[in-house]
Amino acid sequence: MFRITRFSGFFSAAMFVIVLIVLSPSFQSEAIRSSHRFSFRKAPPFRNAHECAWVPDETKGCDPSLVHVAITLDVEYLRGSIAAVHSILRHSLCPENVFFHFLVSDTNLQTLVESTFPHLKFNVYYFDPNTVSHLISSSVRQALEQPLNYARNYLAELLESCVERVIYLDSDLVVVDDVAKLWSASLGSRAIGAPEYCHANFTKYFTAAFWSEPSLSGTFAQRRACYFNTGVMVMDLVKWRKEGYTRRIERWMEIQKSDRIYELGSLPPFLLVFAGHVAPIEHRWNQHGLGGDNVKGSCRGLHPGPVSLLHWSGSGKPWLRLHSKRPCPLDSLWAPFDLYAHSPS
Repeated sequence: MFRITRFSGFFSAAMFVIVLIVLSPSFQSEAIRSSHRFSFRKAPPFRNAHECAWVPDETKGCDPSLVHVAITLDVEYLRGSIAAVHSILRHSLCPENVFFHFLVSDTNLQTLVESTFPHLKFNVYYFDPNTVSHLISSSVRQALEQPLNYARNYLAELLESCVERVIYLDSDLVVVDDVAKLWSASLGSRAIGAPEYCHANFTKYFTAAFWSEPSLSGTFAQRRACYFNTGVMVMDLVKWRKEGYTRRIERWMEIQKSDRIYELGSLPPFLLVFAGHVAPIEHRWNQHGLGGDNVKGSCRGLHPGPVSLLHWSGSGKPWLRLHSKRPCPLDSLWAPFDLYAHSPS
């Protein structure tokens, strides 16, 4: 089941089935424009264990038994998004109680999801790039400048008001544990929860001009500000809406346009608003950096400790490296969740 939701004045286009044949992952955008077709294998049905609460198939997303997960869907990262969903379903005790919220800028993708996961509970929300394009500054990597990368900032407006909490996940990860455990993380009085990394060099995320101007850098006064990765977050949308965090993030993006206070995409505004005010979540829920740095995308190993989520943040993506026959060792942990169908020529 699915539903497409209007946002920023957009009226949904007629839906039609796309079955993709892509010659190379690097040409996926061109494939869409040229009316080529993607092809993903249909996932097997995933059923609840006996102890799970029953949720009717026709639920619209407001049932209190649901676990809400938000993920973006776009052409460049579609293979990763499908693998992420597959991994969540495979490891969930109650997969039929997971409700997905897909954020899109291309409305032709929802039928692909339905054909790949026929029993999935999900809504699709169109995110108008014009909502944020005028606020986006150039970044160290072009992929970080895409408007859909900022859709997480608007989840409180996009999702139905009955959705009070959501897990936001990037498209370049797989979950290898029951996502309900992450869902149940305590946020206390905080609006977001995420694994924090207080040993990281926090100053590098902002320019010298930012740190030399007390009216800017003073925002971190009286705060124990730690780095956190925005690709895995548990968000309290009730608190978010009440405190107006979307507008707070936008305000820092406006300052960035005039003063150039950071270089790295959508992360720094989140740090400016939330660092030091994040409910800590176990590091096992974001083994990040597996995609290497933002330039070379070199191979990396796992951090010490247990693993519940593997995250290929950085420029190297497992589906591209596997396709090129130059995978990193840990890319083999992503491959079992890949549903991409390699069509015959």
